[in-house]
Amino acid sequence: MLDFLKRVLTWWNGTTIGTQIFTARNGVKVGEDEQGNVFYRSRTGDRRWVIYNGEAEASRVSPDWHGWLHHTWDEPPSDRPLAHKEWEKPHLPNLTGTPAHYVPPGSILREEPRQMSDYEAWRPE
Repeated sequence: MLDFLKRVLTWWNGTTIGTQIFTARNGVKVGEDEQGNVFYRSRTGDRRWVIYNGEAEASRVSPDWHGWLHHTWDEPPSDRPLAHKEWEKPHLPNLTGTPAHYVPPGSILREEPRQMSDYEAWRPE
């Protein structure tokens, strides 16, 4: 019952009932990415959207699918994959607020903070 109420009243806990009904009536599945997010377009072709697999976090959409969602190119990556260079890194979602977030060298948040060898503490005489 709690899961049903979350789906009816919130959008961040997954697809809402309204979105599922709209997708069932108007959506045509176009493809799926490596994270399990499913991409749809309307039957008329003028609207495009994504149903997230898990948390609704926009940074989880890869650049290939992001370009298709925003009408940068017409063909979805499932039909016409984009060419990637060997130096390109794989897409990562925003990791801020997770245990895998970026911590710069010297930060007190690191497990082993860097020792400052060029710093000499002032001592009053």
